[in-house]
Amino acid sequence: MIDDVATDSSTSSDKSRPSPSRRARRVRMTGKERREQLLDIGRALFADKGFEGTSVEEIAARAGVSKPVVYEHFGGKEGLYAVVVDREMRQLLDMVTGALTAGHPRELLEQAAFALLDYIESYTDGFRILVRDSPVAQSTGTFASLISDIATQVEDILGLEFKARGFDPKLAPLYAQALVGMVALTGQWWLDVRKPKKAEVAAHLVNLCWHGLENLESKPRLIGHRKS
Repeated sequence: MIDDVATDSSTSSDKSRPSPSRRARRVRMTGKERREQLLDIGRALFADKGFEGTSVEEIAARAGVSKPVVYEHFGGKEGLYAVVVDREMRQLLDMVTGALTAGHPRELLEQAAFALLDYIESYTDGFRILVRDSPVAQSTGTFASLISDIATQVEDILGLEFKARGFDPKLAPLYAQALVGMVALTGQWWLDVRKPKKAEVAAHLVNLCWHGLENLESKPRLIGHRKS
């Protein structure tokens, strides 16, 4: 084709034609590459503006494509958002469960705390997306459901400890939710303040978790007037 041929002519028609260097930058992506590009762009926009504040038009504009391309790959903004959230949930869950290796129970708490803080530090945009309410998934795909998944992993560890100490192992799920929820909410706070340093935050979290578990009453009692 004539557009692919370089020429030294300086006619007006040649001047209106894109230069070879500009044409070289227009690299055609494969379907997989385009999908990944749209996911990266959507992830950044959702983290910055939230789901409602992000439009298909803006996603397409940043990718340099038309809106139908976004619909072709994801069926719309909701589909793109769902894939982004699913990826982030799997990333965080894998980091936390992968960190829970062998060791003393207190060390396991340290590993879990560090895993969450590592994720916040390395995948800040992803964490910002996860802590927002998801408009496309109610029972799953939310931060609350993710925390519940992580708590299930911790629950098994606590159950063994409870049984060894003579406590009712049936209460392990309650304590697992409480511990993981505390770490997660602290992580949300640390996301913005970033003080103190990560290791110090982990140390304080484990301090509260571990010494609270260490001094558990086998049959806790209420000291106030309300009993039901």
